[in-house]
Amino acid sequence: MPLTTRSASLRKPPRIFAAALVAAALLLPLRNTMADQSAAPALTVSLVTPAERDWPETVPASGWLKPWQEAIIASETSGLRVTEILADVGSVVKKGQTLVRLSQDSVQADLRKQEAAVVTAQATLTKAKANADRARQLRSSGALSDEKIVEYFADEQTATASLASEEAALDSQKIKLDQTTVTAVDDGLITSRSAELGAVVSSGTELFRLVRQQRVEWQAEVSARYLSRISEGLSVDIDGPDGRPLQGKVRLVGPSIDTNTSRAIVYVALPQDVQPRTGLYVTGTIELRTTPALTVPETAIVFRDGINYVFAAGENKRVRRVRVETGRRTDGEVEIVSGIDKSARVVTSGGAFLSDNDLVKIAGEG
Repeated sequence: MPLTTRSASLRKPPRIFAAALVAAALLLPLRNTMADQSAAPALTVSLVTPAERDWPETVPASGWLKPWQEAIIASETSGLRVTEILADVGSVVKKGQTLVRLSQDSVQADLRKQEAAVVTAQATLTKAKANADRARQLRSSGALSDEKIVEYFADEQTATASLASEEAALDSQKIKLDQTTVTAVDDGLITSRSAELGAVVSSGTELFRLVRQQRVEWQAEVSARYLSRISEGLSVDIDGPDGRPLQGKVRLVGPSIDTNTSRAIVYVALPQDVQPRTGLYVTGTIELRTTPALTVPETAIVFRDGINYVFAAGENKRVRRVRVETGRRTDGEVEIVSGIDKSARVVTSGGAFLSDNDLVKIAGEG
């Protein structure tokens, strides 16, 4: 190999080394900048320690708002025509208030006929009684035969029974006349009307249906596993249909369990001054007993991939992501069942922007 070529090959390594030194010098400020950035706080956060509270244990429930009791107003007589309707759906009525009037013409005619039959029966009884009294006076004289005396006594008894029968028939006609005026059986709200003007009704024909006393109850479905712990008088919170909460009391625990759903009905009475619309499906909770709860603000909970987390701050101002199990929720706070203890310092908000081991600036600390 010529000397010049060999000298050139010996000079290449120092040039490569020099280029590496230059590259390292250029990268050093960049690395320092990245290190400074990684050491900068990711977020300014506020911390809170979990609070110990006494909260009622609750049972979730859902079901329909239904009438406490419904009353069916029907015709008690048949063959009469509806002549007047005095109420409609939505009417608030009082017990005894007239709702429907039926035709009275034929009933009044039958009533007058029966009144005449009573007068005839009274006259017959008067005559039979006079004959019987005369027979009693003449019995000892022998002026009347025993057979005739027995006949007079029998006529008196027959006339007495006949009068009683005609009077009973008269009472029946008076009742039928009263039945031509259909009245409300209780205070309440009319929810349906079947009465039609001019219709000829039959006995038992439904004319109206009303919610008794306008009382509405919640028929809540609950899991059968809670039934042994639910009793009458327990407080109930209901998410009202208009967004306003409703309060009630357990009135009755259903005696049977649906074999298909393993759920039972709990009947919840609402205050009488609370009258939501019936037929709505609502949710709520039944309060069982008060137990201790370790709680944090709901804003501290970070929900990712179907799992609940909180960020807890350590002594080095770095946060760690902790998986937690949540329980009850009340007034913007949530119960922590497991994952942290009462000594933890939890980030109250902004956790969605944090990652595990992030450096944070703590509000109120230098």
